[in-house]
Amino acid sequence: MRKAPVTCLVFATLLEAEPFIKGLSLYKVPAKPFPVYRAGGLVAVISGIGKANSAMAAAYACMKFSPVSLVNLGAAGATSRALPLGANLHVGLAVEYDRPGLRSKAPHAHIPDIMEGFPLAAIATLDRPTLKAAERRRVAGKTQLADMEAAAFIQACRKFGKKCYVFKFVTDTPGHDSGSAIVANIKKFRGRFFSFFRDSVAHRLR
Repeated sequence: MRKAPVTCLVFATLLEAEPFIKGLSLYKVPAKPFPVYRAGGLVAVISGIGKANSAMAAAYACMKFSPVSLVNLGAAGATSRALPLGANLHVGLAVEYDRPGLRSKAPHAHIPDIMEGFPLAAIATLDRPTLKAAERRRVAGKTQLADMEAAAFIQACRKFGKKCYVFKFVTDTPGHDSGSAIVANIKKFRGRFFSFFRDSVAHRLR
C-alpha cells in the first residue's frame, strides 16, 4: 500500500507547539534526538532554540520522514512598532546579519517557498535574542521580524531539495525587552496562531 505523503512542522519549543499538538490530535512517538509528535501524515518536531538546532531538526526530519514539505512555525519579534502583537505573517525572506559573505560582506539571504494570499515579511535570523530597541533598529532596514531559527531551517531544507514554508506570529516589539513578557505573549497568542494555521494554511500543504 502506498504511504500517505508526510508534512513536517518544526517548532523551536514545546511552548509554541502545544496548541498544534492538542488541536491536531498529535501523539508523542519514541524518537531521538528530537521530540516527535505524529498523527498519520502530519509530523511535528521540536528542534530547540537556535540556528544549529533548527538546521539539525530539519535535516533529521528530511532523512527520517521523507516529507513532501516542511513548515517552520513559531514566535518572532518585530523590529519596529509597525506590526501589532499577535500578527500572523508569512515569511518570504530570511536574512542572516551575523553571517556576512567573506568577500561581499553582505548578509546571507535565504528564500523559502511562498503561498499566495498572505501578508509577507522578511525575517532576520540571529544567533542571540534581539530584545533591545537598538538591536532591533540595526536589522529593521530590510526585515520586519527577528528570530533565531528560520534562515537555518530554510538552508537545511534546500540542501535536501524540500519545499519549505515559514509562518510566524509576533510576540514582542521594541516595547517588550524581557523574556517573561515574551513567554506571556506566546501563551496569549499561540492559540490564535494555531487557528490561523488550521483554517488558512494546513489544507494547502496536502
